[in-house]
Amino acid sequence: MLEVANRSAYNEDHEAFRETVRKVFAEHMEPHLDKHEEEGIVPRSAWKALGEAGMLCPTISEENGGLGLDFGFNCVLTEELAYLGSAAGFTLQNDITVNYFERLGSPEQKEKYIPGMISGDVITAIAMTEPGAGSDLQGIRTTAVEDGNHLVINGSKTYITNGQNADVVIVVAKTDPGAGAKGTSLILVDAGTPGFARGRNLDKIGQHSADTSELFFEDVRVPKTNILGGENRGFIHLMEELPQERLSIAVSAMGGAQRAFDEAVKFTKERKAFGSTVFQFQNTKFTLADLSAKLQVGWAHLDWAIARHLRGELTTGEASAAKLWHTEMQWEMVDACLQLHGGAGYMNEYPIARLWRDARVQRIYGGTSEIMKEVVSREI
Repeated sequence: MLEVANRSAYNEDHEAFRETVRKVFAEHMEPHLDKHEEEGIVPRSAWKALGEAGMLCPTISEENGGLGLDFGFNCVLTEELAYLGSAAGFTLQNDITVNYFERLGSPEQKEKYIPGMISGDVITAIAMTEPGAGSDLQGIRTTAVEDGNHLVINGSKTYITNGQNADVVIVVAKTDPGAGAKGTSLILVDAGTPGFARGRNLDKIGQHSADTSELFFEDVRVPKTNILGGENRGFIHLMEELPQERLSIAVSAMGGAQRAFDEAVKFTKERKAFGSTVFQFQNTKFTLADLSAKLQVGWAHLDWAIARHLRGELTTGEASAAKLWHTEMQWEMVDACLQLHGGAGYMNEYPIARLWRDARVQRIYGGTSEIMKEVVSREI
C-alpha cells in the first residue's frame, strides 16, 4: 500500500477517494495483473468498473455530466495505478484526452462522447506519433484533405496507447500542409470508419498490459464537423495540454519509484546471506538511505507542482522539469532496487522486474528527457 505521510497537495476528500481507488483496484485490477500482462490489454470490464466507481474523468464539470473535481483526484488515481504496477491506459483518458473533448468539443461532440468516457463505455486514444515523427510533432505526414463538407485522411500512426481498445481516436493531421505547425488539426475518427484499420498490438519491452498499436488511415472520410477545436489550430491545442500531460507522467514516476523502494526494503529484510539479512549490510543500508532521501525530496516537489497546477500557475518549463527529474529518478530507483534483489530481481515472478521494465519508457514518451532539457532551458 502506498504510504506517504503529510501530503500537502491533498485534503480529506482526496484521501477518501484514494480509499475508493484502492478498493476497486483490489477487486478488478490486482488479481488480474498477470493476465493483463499476458494478454497485452486491460479488458473493457475493468474500464466499466472504474466508471461505475466515479474514477474515470472525475474532473469533467457537472454541466457536462461529471463530478467537477480538481486534478488532484486524477493524481491520486495515477499514483495508485503506478504503485499497483499496472500500465493500464486509464490515465491517458483522465489526464489527457478528456480535456480536449471538454475544452474544445462542440456541444454535439461533448454529448456524443463524454458520457461514455465517464462510464467506461467509450475508450479514447490520441494519435500523434508517426514512424518518422516522434518528439517533433511538426514533422507529421498524415494529411486530411478537404473534399466538400468532408475530410479525407491518409497516413499512419504508431505507439498509440489504447490503440486496440479505442472507440474514438483524436488524430493529429495536416489540414494545410504548406503552413507547417500552423497547418495541423485534431480530427475525431470513430472505430469502424471505412479505411481506418488497427495494426498489431505492439510487442514492447515493458508496460505489457497497455495496448499500444499502429493505426492506419487509407482514404478515411469524415465530416468536417469531426474537427476538434479550431481548424489548423491542432499544434496550439496540443501545446496547451502538454504541462498537465507531463505532470501526469511525473506523478506516475513517483508512484512507481515508491513501489520499487518498498519492494527492495521488504526483500532485503527477508533475504538471508552470510548469517544475517541483506538489509544489515552497510552497502544495503546506505543505498536505501540515499534512495529514501530522493523519495522524500521527490514527494515534496511533486506536491509543489500539483499545487501550482491546481492554481493554474504551473508553467510548461516547470512541468517539463518535473517530468525530467521524476522519470530520471524513477529509473535510478528501479535499477538500484533491482540490484538489491540480486539474481531474484531478474526473475519475472518478482514485482521489481515489472517495475524496472515499465519504467524505461517514462524517459521517452510525453517528450524525451533530452527534449525536456531543451524546453526547460527556454525558461532560464
